[in-house]
Amino acid sequence: MNRKILKKLNQIKIYIKKNNKYLLWNNSYKQMNIFKTNTNIIDSLKLYKKYNNIIENYKKYKKNKKEILDLIELAHHSKEKKLLDSIRLEISKLMKNNFKINNKIQEEIYSKSFKEINSAILELRAGTGGNEACIFVEEIFRMYTMYFKEVSWNFKILNYTPSSYKGYKEIIIKIYGKNVYNVLKYESGVHRVQRIPETDSQGRLHTSAITVAVLPEINQTINIYLNPEEIKRESFRSRGAGGQNVNKTETAIRLTHIPTGIISECQEERSQHKNLEKALRVLKDRILNLKISKQIKKISTKRKFLISTGDRSVKIRTYNFHKGIVTDHRLKKSFYNLEELMNGKIENLIKSFKNILEKL
Repeated sequence: MNRKILKKLNQIKIYIKKNNKYLLWNNSYKQMNIFKTNTNIIDSLKLYKKYNNIIENYKKYKKNKKEILDLIELAHHSKEKKLLDSIRLEISKLMKNNFKINNKIQEEIYSKSFKEINSAILELRAGTGGNEACIFVEEIFRMYTMYFKEVSWNFKILNYTPSSYKGYKEIIIKIYGKNVYNVLKYESGVHRVQRIPETDSQGRLHTSAITVAVLPEINQTINIYLNPEEIKRESFRSRGAGGQNVNKTETAIRLTHIPTGIISECQEERSQHKNLEKALRVLKDRILNLKISKQIKKISTKRKFLISTGDRSVKIRTYNFHKGIVTDHRLKKSFYNLEELMNGKIENLIKSFKNILEKL
């Protein structure tokens, strides 16, 4: 367990010690009804409970570690083969258990702030497959927006780039809804489509792909400082369907963060100033997400389900229109209701993978 984790655990211990008497002053039902009127106390109780679970896991970790050291000491003074074999087996079990506990503690610590994020950025981009990929971006956009209506979420288009043929090269939207990021984060990855294009006279099956990225929108209270000298700002005319310019004035904004190469565009508003504000917010979200991804990746490299981090390079799903099947490659399972899924009925599909992760 590294120093950062131990330092955080120490801070959690101090928090629990300070708030122990206050939060557990009276656990009766009547007092809990009083607490319901005070959101600060409710939030503190939730945090106390979460932190307490982390400390309980840490106690198990330390107990296992002590047992391992005791067994090593016992093995050092023993020469019996059967006893040594038994000790090795027990040490192996305890080490595996501690490995799991260590991962669990780290994930709990680093993912606390993302448990209840009620807004997120969804980015859809055409990948391999040319026109077919652009058409699929539009279809997946329709699938998600129909799902948002099912669960009573709202969304707003921040930016889009139409294809010269059909569909879109890119669509970026902002979604508002209860716990939206936690629900959608596992949708990040490569979504493939297999079908016979209308333009193919020989009836050959084509495979195209798009990338889906789900980013947590940073809280307004989190202040990320960006050096203005490291941001390249460009203005251009808003684009319409077919690629034509809609506005005569250059109100759309493109920002490039030079150190990371991250680009953000916004053309939704008629005012350049409002587009700049939104583009800057998206840029900050992406930079924060990059930092989070690096941290999570460090934790996740040792996990069985590496793909659960939402790595955009991972193939997560194939939509086979020719057979009417959707295959989730992480679940190694196929769903035979493609038309229904494309009409936004994807809740079971999303939950199926999430439920497996929660059982790990």
